[in-house]
Amino acid sequence: MSKRYRFIILLIVLGVCFLFLWPTIRWYFFIPREQQALALESRQYIRTYSSQAAQADLRRIIDAAGVGGDVPEGLEFLIPVARKNYKANNKPLPQQWTARAVLESFFNRREALDTIEQKYRDEIFSLKDLQNGAVKLGLDLSGGISIVLEVGRTLTNDDPVDAMNRTLGFLNSRIDQFGLTEPIIRRQGTSQIYIEIPGNADPERINDIIMGKGSLTFHLEDTDATTAFYRYYRANPDTTFNASGNLENTSIIPPHTMLLGVYIKDRYGLDEHDRNTDGTYKYIVVERDVGLDGNYIEQASVDRNHITGKPEVIFRLNEEGGKRFNNLTSANIGRNLAIVMDGRVRSSPTIQSAIGDRGSISGFDQESAESLALILRNAALPVELDVASQQSIGPSLGADTIRQGLYALLGGIVAVLIFMLIYYRTAGINAVVAQLLNFYIMFSVLSALGFTLTLPAIAGFILTIGMATDANVIIFERMKEEMRLGKSRKAVIEAGFSKAFWAIMDSNITTFIAALFLSQLGSGPIRGFAVSLSIGVFSSVFTALFVSRLIFDFGTDVMRSKKLAVSWTTKIQESNDTFRAKAVSL
Repeated sequence: MSKRYRFIILLIVLGVCFLFLWPTIRWYFFIPREQQALALESRQYIRTYSSQAAQADLRRIIDAAGVGGDVPEGLEFLIPVARKNYKANNKPLPQQWTARAVLESFFNRREALDTIEQKYRDEIFSLKDLQNGAVKLGLDLSGGISIVLEVGRTLTNDDPVDAMNRTLGFLNSRIDQFGLTEPIIRRQGTSQIYIEIPGNADPERINDIIMGKGSLTFHLEDTDATTAFYRYYRANPDTTFNASGNLENTSIIPPHTMLLGVYIKDRYGLDEHDRNTDGTYKYIVVERDVGLDGNYIEQASVDRNHITGKPEVIFRLNEEGGKRFNNLTSANIGRNLAIVMDGRVRSSPTIQSAIGDRGSISGFDQESAESLALILRNAALPVELDVASQQSIGPSLGADTIRQGLYALLGGIVAVLIFMLIYYRTAGINAVVAQLLNFYIMFSVLSALGFTLTLPAIAGFILTIGMATDANVIIFERMKEEMRLGKSRKAVIEAGFSKAFWAIMDSNITTFIAALFLSQLGSGPIRGFAVSLSIGVFSSVFTALFVSRLIFDFGTDVMRSKKLAVSWTTKIQESNDTFRAKAVSL
């Protein structure tokens, strides 16, 4: 391969790596601390913050409109929205975009408030997405959450060990789907599970862990009772419920039923009580008897109906669940079946035909279908879990550890680079450039994988640097042997790289095999070390054999250099257009 193509490949690799690394660079160096803290807050806090900030901004623009002023600073984004509103309503555009002109483009103040709130919400959630794509610090560096989960109900006598093992596997797959976030999940005693999650102490991460704690159930809806309830509710809106939200008069529904609210996800991904078109909250009356427990569900996913093209939720039950569901649905075709999660109705589709161990639920948009599929999958958790204890470890506890880890990493890099420069002279410059590119490529790939940086991972970095140096040493020593034979610079470089190739590959392949086994058999910090080491193997081989060779060839063919110093005692010097190896005594 020509130098031009190799140089183009190198530029492409460096460019792609920069794209990988950009989220990390942007998050840590361009996002202010206060915005970082806001993005790491819970969704509930973000909803409250966005609502309050939007109300304050709406008051500002209303005050400005009252005195005939311009659009307040920071609200200029409303002008393009107002322009679209004027065009949509076929109204002439104002000559000047004042605060009053912008406000008059909205149907009412609520629409303007929602537009401002959406701006805040989109900005904060975009920062959340950015943080998810950046390299994160582990529990030993930045703090995090330590949780002990307690089994909330007595395990069945069938196989309690299997139930706990399935629970551990379920939690592990949810928290550490790609094996990179380095959680620690282990059984503690006979009925507890211990979890460490590195990163900021976001309470929603705990909710994600214990979501679907076995309380998913299917209930038949009593439509006649639902109709009777709404008739009473609309006639007595103020006295139907007490201060606690419970029915004041329980006799308005049959004794074998219960009244449940219908909930959907709001714009922040939080549960919100759904409303009817008249503004009243949605409720349905369901039978108390559980038609089917969600623990029978083995799998749930979203697909598109091959006829209508609309999304639908496909689910699969185990053998016993299939029999129960077939009996339930075959006897109740045409009735609504409520899907109840933690006492809240998530959906109530109509039973159109008998369903066995496989079925589908339709009538949703894509987002709602994915939400329901997630709820059904979470029902696979075989036991109920409650938080027995929770401890947040502040990032200040890891400040000294971070400094020590960085000092060790930078110290190791500097020491290795100084050695290469002193011992191998000009060839050492080549090795330094290759080492820096190796570190850049390795960290970029880890950033693309959303890697969590821990002390063991830093150890993997340092070990990789040593291995990359070892590859350069092997190449340079082979080149010295060729120089002693009196070969030219080009011949020395060609022979040095070709004869060192398999020695480098053998050592790196064996290291990669060891790292592969560690990543598969290990967990937590061990896996983090293995991942950083295995990626470092690839990057070090690439920089040692590809980048370093390209730099040498560039000096030979482009710079027309005919000198080469690989050490203080061995170098090539030009003499009458011929080459000779000369030993120089110190």
